[in-house]
Order: sequence, then structure tokens, then C-alpha cells
Amino acid sequence: MLNKIRAVVIDDSAFMRKSISLMLESDGEIEVVGTARDGLDGYNLVKSSRPDIVTLDVEMPRMDGLTALKKIMDDCPTSVLMVSSITTEGAEATLKALELGAVDFIPKELSYVSVSIIKIKEDLIRRVKEIVRQKSIQSRLKRIQGLAAPEIKTTFQSTTAGTLPKIGFRAIAIGVSTGGPMSLQKVIPQISGRINCPVFVVQHMPPKFTKSLADRLNSMSELEVKEAENDEMIKNNTVYFAPGGYHMTVKKSSGGGMINISESPVETLHRPSVDIMLSSVVQHYGKSTLGVIMTGMGKDGFEAMKELKSIGGYTIAQDELTCVVYGMPRAIVDAGLADIVSPLEKIPQIINRALI
Repeated sequence: MLNKIRAVVIDDSAFMRKSISLMLESDGEIEVVGTARDGLDGYNLVKSSRPDIVTLDVEMPRMDGLTALKKIMDDCPTSVLMVSSITTEGAEATLKALELGAVDFIPKELSYVSVSIIKIKEDLIRRVKEIVRQKSIQSRLKRIQGLAAPEIKTTFQSTTAGTLPKIGFRAIAIGVSTGGPMSLQKVIPQISGRINCPVFVVQHMPPKFTKSLADRLNSMSELEVKEAENDEMIKNNTVYFAPGGYHMTVKKSSGGGMINISESPVETLHRPSVDIMLSSVVQHYGKSTLGVIMTGMGKDGFEAMKELKSIGGYTIAQDELTCVVYGMPRAIVDAGLADIVSPLEKIPQIINRALI
């Protein structure tokens, strides 16, 4: 990057302000241009300094994080990472923040993953860089799209047109990470209640967050949406979320299929892991599995998508223009594993046409 990423840190804890600032500025490409102790000072600082990205605490005096976020998005919109406590209340507030326009969140307590402070720092820096980079790319694509002739505008919306064949899909497996909660809110409620198969979802999130997200989506959807439980029988027209901090796999049973929830294997980069979930779904349902990879950093899901394609299965990847971070889908697209590369809002339409 030619110019440094300009960041603002807003938190009522002096320790958190200092810790986050030190982590960010340990990377030579990021500069913390200011810090604030409450939402009101933070809003004024963002309005005056116009940073590239903001870290924002939820609970603060004078003006809380949600109020500050709404004012920032109304008056001086920018990328915001929420700093959230891993509690049921913290999860609900974070989901509300994502609805208001925050792009992602940083857990205050990171005990759900056994990593060192160095790993936490690397993850924070990587998120900040990827989010700012993707926003810059999207701005360029939108400018090009605005200048392009009408007949070529779709180039930046979907690189692969078409529909999936009706092969009798028996399961859908969705993997998503950064930017996932709001993306899932635009996909899951739009999937028809008549698809007649189960849906398995891995969203990289800590404990409590996955249940809150599943409950919220359940209230909006024709399908039943729930956090998966160990040893429950799999039912059609149900969306199963892998619980934060645990892997979700499918195992055979006398009644057909059963959910298995486990901390093993412990050495994976993510828990839950898209690769582990999707691979087990493919082993159980074979090429009748429809794999979907949406916004997120890294390449979780790549190996299992290769496995699905090797047996003749079908896959969907979210396109670059609608991703918060074009990492996981890009790995699929660049390897030629995506049958359809689709804007976010069209993914449920593609699914419904293929299954109904």
C-alpha cells in the first residue's frame, strides 16, 4: 500500500485503547490517527479525521457504541470493527451493530481459541488490511461499472452466468466468515421452505454468537434455523449452524443422518471449520451436495470443495463485488472450482431454482 491505513480506536478502557493501538501500529502499513474514550468523542473524532477503519467498543459512557455507530454511518460512513464481549448480551449487541453497518467484530475474550497474543495481533492486522483493501477494490469496480456501457456492466457482478442442473440435491453446505452474519441474513430467509433438504452452515464465530445468529435468522425464515446439537437427527428444511468453538460433522445412523458436535480435531485454524463440515457432508450425501462459499478471509472450505468437484458435485461462490472480504470465494474461483460466481442477492434464487 502506498498510503498507510488510517485507524481510530474508540474504547472506554485505557488498557484496550493502548493494546489495540499497539497491535495495529506494530504493522508499518497501519497508523492510529486518534483514540477516544466514549462514543461521543469517538463520533466527533471519526467525523473530523475520516479514517479508513474504526474499532468501536459496545458499552461506553455518555454515548454507547451502537448509538455512535449509527451516527457514524449516517454522517461519515467508514469500515467499523466492533469490540464485543463474548456473552449472550454481547452477541445480541454485536448482531445489531452488524445490521447497522459494522463489517466485523473483535472478541474481547479470546479464550474460545487457544492462541497466543501474537496470533491475536496477526489476525486483527490481517482483518483490518483485508477489509480496507476490499473496500478500495469495490470502489474501483463500482467506478468502472458506472463508466461501462450497459451491455458489459454485468462483468463486475457475476463472472459465470447460468443455472445449476436439477440433479436432486440432498444437502446444502455453506461456508462463510468475515461479513457473514449480514450476508447470511440476505440469503437464508430467501431460501424457500420447499427445498426438501437440510442446510449445514459454518460461520466463523465464537460461542454464544452462533446461537444468537441462528435464533435471529429463524425468526426471519421459512426454514427452521437452529444451532446444531450433538446426536440430533437431521431433518429436511432445517438449517444447522455449527456452534462456535466446535466442529460440526454428519454421521450415519439407523434413521439416516445425525449431527456430531466435537472439539476434535483441535489443531485446525478454525473451529468450527468449513473444510471439516463440508467434507463430512460430501462423504454422507456424495455429489448430491451443493457447496456454497461466501465472504471471508483465507481459504477454509477449499479442500472440501475440491473433494466435492472431484466426484461431480456443484458449487457456488460469492462474487468479489458483494464480498466484505474476497478470500474464501476467491480461492474457489481462482482454482476453477466454482460452477457459478454470483452476487450475494442472487444466491438464494439460484438455490431455489435448482432444488424446487
